[in-house]
Amino acid sequence: MNSTPMMRGESARRRGPALDVAVVGGGMVGAATALALARAGFATALVEARAPAPWSADDEVDLRVVGLAPSSIALLDELDVWTSIRESRAGPYTHMHVWDAASGAAIHFDAAAEGRDLLGYIVENNLVQWRLWQALEHAGVRRVCPAKVSAYDVLEDRVQLTLDGAETDVLSARLLVAADGAGSPLRALAGIPTKGRDYAQRGVVAHVSTERPHEGTAWQRFLDTGPLALLPLADGRSSIVWSLPEAEAQRVLGLDDASFLEELGVASDFRLGRITGSTPRAAFPLKLQLAESYQAERFVLLGDAAHTVHPLAGQGVNLGLRDVAELRDTLVDARDDGQDIAAAHVLRRYARRRRSADTLDALGFDALARVYGWRSPLLVAARGLGVRLVDKLSPLKRRLAEHAAGL
Repeated sequence: MNSTPMMRGESARRRGPALDVAVVGGGMVGAATALALARAGFATALVEARAPAPWSADDEVDLRVVGLAPSSIALLDELDVWTSIRESRAGPYTHMHVWDAASGAAIHFDAAAEGRDLLGYIVENNLVQWRLWQALEHAGVRRVCPAKVSAYDVLEDRVQLTLDGAETDVLSARLLVAADGAGSPLRALAGIPTKGRDYAQRGVVAHVSTERPHEGTAWQRFLDTGPLALLPLADGRSSIVWSLPEAEAQRVLGLDDASFLEELGVASDFRLGRITGSTPRAAFPLKLQLAESYQAERFVLLGDAAHTVHPLAGQGVNLGLRDVAELRDTLVDARDDGQDIAAAHVLRRYARRRRSADTLDALGFDALARVYGWRSPLLVAARGLGVRLVDKLSPLKRRLAEHAAGL
């Protein structure tokens, strides 16, 4: 008796989904998502185009750093990776000092005054990603790498992914999670639009040595051209993020080392004394981008695929890791109640909570950037008065600190 060959994927359709969740994107947020869901008992795969390079203490400190808030540290600790990150190379900070070049007004945050040991840690992106990536195998996450998703189909009880570059060309899961970055191809495939604005600025980054120690303090000065942050690294240097208009950023990138060090010293008001040395510089574009929805059928967005914010508050990755915790908790509750984890009402619960919180934060950072862009003497004076009032109003300042910490 002759048999008809099965079409590609037909056997998978008959067997049903092999996985609970497929996460696409293996950056910090995507890897944390896959690890969190696997540790919560979900059969999980992570699809990534390129595995991260191994992190080594002998390598130069990565130019891309993140200020991890207490909420992010708590999640990484739950995932059993925080201790190895902290012991590898992480710079704690206990103070944050923010001041306005135009008005001279300043606000200072002190961990001890908030009843905490510290405000956060400055950590290299690739260190966090590498430690998460190492933990995936031990958690039973199926790593599909290198691979790209070229298409996906939503079926009755699952999503079926078509993969390019992988050993298997089809992968099925009950839920598809897009953590594939600000330019998210999956978000485009799902037809989810975004809104926001281009700041027409770039963030110039480098690691610098200074005449005086950073004192475990995150320093940020608001200039007419944009904010300049000096973030304390574990090795005693500071990581800078200098937000500048496009043309000015290109000019600064092209300066010789001596001129760059002098201009940076002036921009920082020589708060840490002279800038005595610098790594090579790089820059990245600044924009505000918010997905108009965080969900589609059997599909959710998180991290930069859902929201990209101004770096002035250093909260981008922290917002993404809060997305991770919310999604995990939502799916666990649904499973424990015997519900389909990818049912529309389940995903709507996650999307409503996180989109509301992320949007409020993103628009708050945007408003702050606009306020510090004021140049009228009257408005500058009003801004200075407002900053001084906030610094003196302890309950309000504590509330701001707790919100930034994710508490």
